[in-house]
Amino acid sequence: MTDGPGTASSWSRAEAFLRGRGAARIPHPGGTLLEHLARVRGLLAEWGADSRIQAAGLCHATYGTDGFDEPLLPVTERAVLAELIGERAEALVYLYASCDRGAVYPRLGGGEPVVFRDRFTGAEHTPDETDLRAFLEITAANELDVMAHNAELAERHGAQLHRLFTRSGGLLSRAAREACGRQLGP
Repeated sequence: MTDGPGTASSWSRAEAFLRGRGAARIPHPGGTLLEHLARVRGLLAEWGADSRIQAAGLCHATYGTDGFDEPLLPVTERAVLAELIGERAEALVYLYASCDRGAVYPRLGGGEPVVFRDRFTGAEHTPDETDLRAFLEITAANELDVMAHNAELAERHGAQLHRLFTRSGGLLSRAAREACGRQLGP
């Protein structure tokens, strides 16, 4: 982002990139994938996340995810996204997209370092706390938006997500914790 992350023109360029990759034509709870991605960025902004985390939230599904495997860009072209949103934000997009949820989610909130399994490579690594916090913030924003726009998924997964975010709450911002409690709580 030549004019700096978080400026109006940088958001416009990122959204134009996503649109050019087909995100405005892919159905997603609440409309299209592009609309979902913009709402996720909006939630992160509302919660006070810095512009790099917001950029990662906007682009979090670029490589597909463990729960929505419709990539807009192959992981072999990570440099394309890094050029657009910056290396830090792209690294967060990759962390989010590569997460093997079945292996990682049960490890969250256990108090020990969280070992991530990369669903693309099978490799395991331990992200630092800053990355883990960003990952959880993006995860919360993503899941809250999906649950708000799909009652069936909310019914099926809401309680489980509430438990995940409750036990991982120390790694979430206060605003994200409160939003999870309001939307997913009993």
